[in-house]
Amino acid sequence: MATTDVVIAGSGPTGLMLATELRLAGVQVTLVDGLPARTGESRAGGIHARSMEILDQRGLLDRLLPQGRQMQAGHFGGVSLNFADFDTDHPYMLAILQSIIERELEGRAGELDVTTQWDSPVTGFRQDGAGVEVEIGGAHPRTIRAAYLVGCDGGRSAVRQLAGIDFVGTDATVTGMIADVELAAPPAELFFARRAAAGDYSVVQLQPGWYRLVVQRHDLVLPRGTELSFEDFRAHFTELAGTDYGMHSPRWVTHYGDAARQATRYRDGRVFLAGDAAHIHYPAGGQGQNLGIQDAVNLGWKLAAAVHGTAPETLLDTYESERHPIAERVLHNTRAQTALMRPGAHTDALRDVMSDLVDLPEVRHRLGLMITALDIGYDTKCEHPLAGRRMPDTTITTTRVYELLRPAHPILLLLNGTPAPTLPEWAAHIEIVSAETPAGAWAIPAVGPIPTPAAVLIRPDGYVAWATDEPGTEGLTEALTTWFGATD
Repeated sequence: MATTDVVIAGSGPTGLMLATELRLAGVQVTLVDGLPARTGESRAGGIHARSMEILDQRGLLDRLLPQGRQMQAGHFGGVSLNFADFDTDHPYMLAILQSIIERELEGRAGELDVTTQWDSPVTGFRQDGAGVEVEIGGAHPRTIRAAYLVGCDGGRSAVRQLAGIDFVGTDATVTGMIADVELAAPPAELFFARRAAAGDYSVVQLQPGWYRLVVQRHDLVLPRGTELSFEDFRAHFTELAGTDYGMHSPRWVTHYGDAARQATRYRDGRVFLAGDAAHIHYPAGGQGQNLGIQDAVNLGWKLAAAVHGTAPETLLDTYESERHPIAERVLHNTRAQTALMRPGAHTDALRDVMSDLVDLPEVRHRLGLMITALDIGYDTKCEHPLAGRRMPDTTITTTRVYELLRPAHPILLLLNGTPAPTLPEWAAHIEIVSAETPAGAWAIPAVGPIPTPAAVLIRPDGYVAWATDEPGTEGLTEALTTWFGATD
């Protein structure tokens, strides 16, 4: 029987990101997928600011930026949201295909000695107090003994179903359709969306020569598994738009609904769920892929600590307590966006009111920071305003904070002459960095400007576990113990 530390089911962005996080922490990973090979389908079309920050923390963003297109505006239910004044180095959405992100993440995973085992669906598992035996089907059935199993295997997750975890929510009321095509007579605009009597349609240039066309029909629900041909898509698009722009040479045609469901729990003993296996929703605002990548980065360092035997007993439970409410909020806001996109005079009036409200900076920031996930604040039991928030990419001495996070280690950052605490027992657990920064204040999304702190304890996922404005260690030992385990 083969053995490993963690079996990951599903080699999409969530599974690949989790695999790289675990390997950075020195954890053995077996990555399996039930598909015979990577499909190459373009799928999701962009990533938001917080995901770009996370990818920057791991040195991956520079691989992606040249392959995407920066778009300063996103939307909430089709109502434009400008991100230009958000407090981040990436105040825009990066339009980039999921297939490109998968390719780059797969390359990084390969550099860390992880390759996907295709045609390897999870068909069963048995767990005990020490580990889990994972049954793999396909052409070469086998059993793998691991410490943990993570289902990143999509909305129809076999892992979730085998674990008996309920997937609750609301059924589809809308059908969206996508085709990635060439256009013989493209519109002058690179991106636009229009409303029509039965729904709406949009066109976005993905890259020179290639366009993504979208139709959303609120008078139609296609059952799951229904085949959508290119000619079917063309007919639906032409009915709403009055033209097909000479579409031809489709790369990908698919349809989706607005079903919104979430796993009632993200953990069953040694089995976890992440990404679409844990939550599905309408792709309004482009949040889905981002949600999965962020799940992976939240879970990865915690799972690694458990494998290495350094995790506090409650650490793994914080994955669900932190991430479940975030996905619940996404499901809630995508349902709201679906309602805001329905056709008709009453919704038109609502959209007019919403457009006026979004002109108010407070409303635009409230909605935009939620869509981009820049406003996330976890409960770390520390009362400092920075605690639980994502660490800003502050310039320190001769580098940036996000460059310090490349190895995915916890960091105690001491700023502007703050003396190093005497914590010899933690030397093997955290990296202590003393640095200078010229910034007198940090701008924190959803919080506002705060004075530059004296010291900050940063988790491997880039969120702040503890901070203080005065030299001293009050609360530091408690934070270290809570998040990184007691030392011998």
